[in-house]
Amino acid sequence: MANQQQQHPLHSRDRPVVDRLLQVRSPREQDLVDLARLLQRYHNFPGAEDIQGDLRKAVKKWGLDQASLYQRSRAIWAKGFRPNLAADDGLVGSGFDSASEAPTPS
Repeated sequence: MANQQQQHPLHSRDRPVVDRLLQVRSPREQDLVDLARLLQRYHNFPGAEDIQGDLRKAVKKWGLDQASLYQRSRAIWAKGFRPNLAADDGLVGSGFDSASEAPTPS
């Protein structure tokens, strides 16, 4: 059976993230977590060679190997990192502030 190349369903969503990671010189926690997450997502995926290759480039560019990246990523998560708290836009969750709403009488 021939190896069938597939288009990953999240390729178009992940491509801009990968492009951003390739531009990073000194990775922040969010960058390390994103890179580790995407490496896991595309691991052994039959296709998306462009993204897989660029992820490997980012690991090398940052002077890491996969084992050290995963170790650092686990340490980041262990100390309480949550993606929505690290977002640059300052929004948490949906961004809707329900505290300003008056309580509904029961």
